Amino acid sequence: MLADSHCHLENDAEIENIIARARVAGVSYILDAGSNIDHMAEHLAIAQKFDGVYTAAGAHPHQAKELSGVTAEDILRASLSKKVIAIGEAGLDYYYDFAPRDAQIKLFEENIKAAQQSGLPLIVHNRDSDDDMMEILQEAYKKQKFKGIIHCYSSSWELAKTALDLGFYISASGIITFNNANDIRENFAKVPEDRLLVETDAPYLAPVPKRGQNNEPANVVFTAQKLAEIKNRSFAEIAEITTNNFKRLFEL
Repeated sequence: MLADSHCHLENDAEIENIIARARVAGVSYILDAGSNIDHMAEHLAIAQKFDGVYTAAGAHPHQAKELSGVTAEDILRASLSKKVIAIGEAGLDYYYDFAPRDAQIKLFEENIKAAQQSGLPLIVHNRDSDDDMMEILQEAYKKQKFKGIIHCYSSSWELAKTALDLGFYISASGIITFNNANDIRENFAKVPEDRLLVETDAPYLAPVPKRGQNNEPANVVFTAQKLAEIKNRSFAEIAEITTNNFKRLFEL
């Protein structure tokens, strides 16, 4: 049994086959992460159609300019279904900088407020923004505690340590299978096992040996296999550990 803790699904002609392949691969839980609350109806339709598929309500930093008026209350209203088990994904992206950084920070803070008020875990997107990310998370946590995940972790150990100190979980994506990701693998070796998750971030970041293809939840198997090597565990042990972590974090 495995849990893909973060992917992006579309309700198209392939969705039935994608879910079927995930089931054959042993993936019992799938979290279809939100990126734009204006599209929540589409995410909910997928989650409600399939057992073990869930979604999240939030606003991605790439949309921070277009969604500048979104408030925590808007996100909370979008999260009322029992199939919504998280807030996000939300955060900062200083690599692409598709939106002004002040707008990204403002939107991120609204997502954090929604996580604080709902009690749902916050899915954190972080790219080239470690310093601001650590400061924002720490300051917000001082005001009111909240749960969270650093999704698709590929940053500094300092960020991971900060997140772990706040009680957050750290999610491994297909990046840990890449040849040039030794530093990320070394960091995952230090992450406590009770804070580990695995994800695909499908349709992006397909792991070795699927690189260059569209990613999908079934491929989380390859990330779990690599994580097992990193942690000196069997595949079955890592599958059980990460699935139990997923169920505990999202209270399933």
